[in-house]
Amino acid sequence: MGILCDTQIRELVNIEPFADCEKRPGQISYGVSSYGYDVRVGPIFKIFTNTPTHGGQAIVDPKNFTEDMFVTVNTDLTAKDHVIIPPNSFALAETVEVFDIPRDVLVVCVGKSTYARCGIIVNVTPLEPEWRGKVTLEISNTTPLPAKVYANEGLAQMLFLKADRVCAVSYADKSGKYQDQTGLTLPMVD
Repeated sequence: MGILCDTQIRELVNIEPFADCEKRPGQISYGVSSYGYDVRVGPIFKIFTNTPTHGGQAIVDPKNFTEDMFVTVNTDLTAKDHVIIPPNSFALAETVEVFDIPRDVLVVCVGKSTYARCGIIVNVTPLEPEWRGKVTLEISNTTPLPAKVYANEGLAQMLFLKADRVCAVSYADKSGKYQDQTGLTLPMVD
């Protein structure tokens, strides 16, 4: 299994809109790089908030997840270029880019060093072969201070691993529950 380089990413992976990695003064970089693709975080964020439920603390339950656990911020509507994630808190966001992963490729996401050096950690589970859609990004502020995350700028890097053999069953074959997501998608259980 090898990693795809910039020319292979251009040829083999459908990414819309596709951006070259070029100097953008004052912005956190995004676009194709030597061996990956730096994704932009979109304008919509869902920031965890501690909402009392029936007189007590809310409980995060992946089998019974509700929208009221978040405050939704759309930076396009607020005319701001960023959101503030509270200390020791968490947010969900979506990529600007839409991906269509080939059947013989697995994608792993890692955070960008600019944010990691500020205590902001990005997590995405692997994008399986033939997965399609906008990626939901999990953003953790591990610091005791509020943290800014800039919309429409780079947040994480996707690494494309090309398999030696094509898989027998892809994400599309399984009709995965997150297939073809068009934006920020909350957790769900089939």
